[in-house]
Amino acid sequence: MDKQTLLELYYLELDKLLAVAKEKTKNEVEFCSLISARTGKCGEGCKYCAQSSYYMTNIPTHPLVETQKVIEIAKEAKANGATRFAIVTSGRGPLDEDMPRFCEMISEINKLGLKSCASIGILKDGQAQMLKKAGLVRFHHNINTCRSYHSSITHTHTYDDRLDTIKKVKEAGLELCCGVIIGMGETVEQRVEMALELAQIQPESIPFNILTPIKGTPFENYGDKIDEENILRTAAIFKIANPNSIVRFAGGRKARLSKENMELALENCVEGILIGNYLTTIGITPEQDRETLKKLGKTLCV
Repeated sequence: MDKQTLLELYYLELDKLLAVAKEKTKNEVEFCSLISARTGKCGEGCKYCAQSSYYMTNIPTHPLVETQKVIEIAKEAKANGATRFAIVTSGRGPLDEDMPRFCEMISEINKLGLKSCASIGILKDGQAQMLKKAGLVRFHHNINTCRSYHSSITHTHTYDDRLDTIKKVKEAGLELCCGVIIGMGETVEQRVEMALELAQIQPESIPFNILTPIKGTPFENYGDKIDEENILRTAAIFKIANPNSIVRFAGGRKARLSKENMELALENCVEGILIGNYLTTIGITPEQDRETLKKLGKTLCV
């Protein structure tokens, strides 16, 4: 699908746009969950992020947790209906000395009957293969925004740095979870570019984050950069451009969408939910999400 066609779809009447997306959307919704296994003190300068050491955000920080803590949180996630569980860490990428611990965590997550995921940053040569050998199912690495806007959100790594890790992940035979954060000042055209760039990457899962402005970050006053209707339009365009990928609600939906619009998205274009809390913000309870799915007549992936 080309850019002009997607732009024309974007500007359709909202109900018509959602109807097009719904044709490509399954009735089944998948739950996943995560642990912030290392929080804060990140050396990257991403302007949206509370965990960057460049900014004074006063979030709680901690070093890499022990494997037992990962097991405890993973068990809770499974009890809440998650079928996938992710280890998420701050920092540019995994240190060599941390790789054995990551591999141990992956093995323990798999033993629980969950599908293991990891979001541990930019990978060096050989690290994707190590994770695959340990049993990792899926690696998460967002493009965050489109190529044309990337230099506006960070100066410490490039869009191509992110694509390089995505290439390593695919070459290692791992599944890929790759998405964006919208509402960071990008234009409508750039949201369409994101959708098309993801279509080139073809990830199994597309996390759909909406910026939650964090006090102390350069984007702390960016809460007005996208409204609810345009959030829905963007989610629909992502599904239309990526019919074989699961568009997944991730960070920001509680703060940025009404209950009614969340339901519209789940009814028409969103097929996955990151349940519970996020890295530095509070989410919606799994019980509330299950109630919403029941109301919409959706089935939960098991």
